[in-house]
Amino acid sequence: MSARYLMIGGFLGAGKTTAVTRFAKWLSERGEKIGLITNDQGSQLVDSMTLRSHGFAVEEIAGGCFCCRFTSLKEAADKLTNDSKPTVFIAEPVGSCTDLVATVTYPLRRLYGSDFSVAPLSVLVDPHRALRVFDLATSDDGKRFSDKVIYIYKKQLEEADVIVINKRELISDAEFAALDAALAANYPSAKRFAVSARSGDGLTAWFNYVNGSNQGAGTAMGVDYDTYAEGEALLGWFNATVAVDARQAADADGNKLILALMAAVQKPLTAAGAEIAHLKMTLAPDDGSNEIATANVVAGNRTAELAQSLSDDIERAQLIINLRAEGSPELLQTVVDSALAELERANQGLTLAVDHRECFRPGRPVPTHRFTESGAGAER
Repeated sequence: MSARYLMIGGFLGAGKTTAVTRFAKWLSERGEKIGLITNDQGSQLVDSMTLRSHGFAVEEIAGGCFCCRFTSLKEAADKLTNDSKPTVFIAEPVGSCTDLVATVTYPLRRLYGSDFSVAPLSVLVDPHRALRVFDLATSDDGKRFSDKVIYIYKKQLEEADVIVINKRELISDAEFAALDAALAANYPSAKRFAVSARSGDGLTAWFNYVNGSNQGAGTAMGVDYDTYAEGEALLGWFNATVAVDARQAADADGNKLILALMAAVQKPLTAAGAEIAHLKMTLAPDDGSNEIATANVVAGNRTAELAQSLSDDIERAQLIINLRAEGSPELLQTVVDSALAELERANQGLTLAVDHRECFRPGRPVPTHRFTESGAGAER
């Protein structure tokens, strides 16, 4: 029997990982076996750590988008099949990636149609970000991305079969009505849902629709790959893994530590004019508890949130930092390194040792396949 393939896209900070977790749990409760595939330009992903903490089988594809690592995507699905035989795969692509229909779902349908039934592509949006993108914000709600980054954002929505306005609780009814009308006018063929992945509101209707539908026949949208590449190259990427030793620390509260570090990174980036797309961290104690703390912030002017917390103080732990912002990688590294040093100075006895660090701008996307039609037709 073929497995179900669900892909949940959306720009950085839209809440994809929270939604994927909710969807995976919902499917599990209905007897499905779930395999999750995460994706990033770099390695050491907060998303993978977060999803594994909920007990799901996860494969991670690093070093490029699904479109450029299509063979790795199929290999990840094969490995999950061999290890745990999922009946449903949920794939979470890179938040700066677009053209997923032509380069991922159409190739899956055409080359491996007997292995997968492909669900409609869902694209999540953060409503505050979307209000700024469509010039609907009624207050100074953060910096707007450059036009070439906005190009990627809007292309993600253009190819969506389903547009999901996430975090509905964060905007007023008037703001929601304006945003929903803009999305309907610009992307009339997409089905729309309003949800809160955090609280669970509205999710069942979206889940039922996607799980009960297959992606229809169609023609892929056009994409200017020069503009796409230039937009991605405006974003700085920073990942780090840090060994935390709090045995001699004045304050060993891991929840306070991770939030303090978030603030120490967020403030100077905002002051430097580098708009945060997404800053995520996990803190995993080395005590066998399998607990983790997770925190994130999705814009320079937004407040960091602690999505998962630790019940006890820490001794030793591993900290993972994923930062994406419209700014140079060098700036991102300088800010994070300074924030780590600041946190050590403020907490006597705390030691933060960087084990792994990578910072870069994404390279030009070069898809493995690009099919313009869902059925027979030339690849280009």
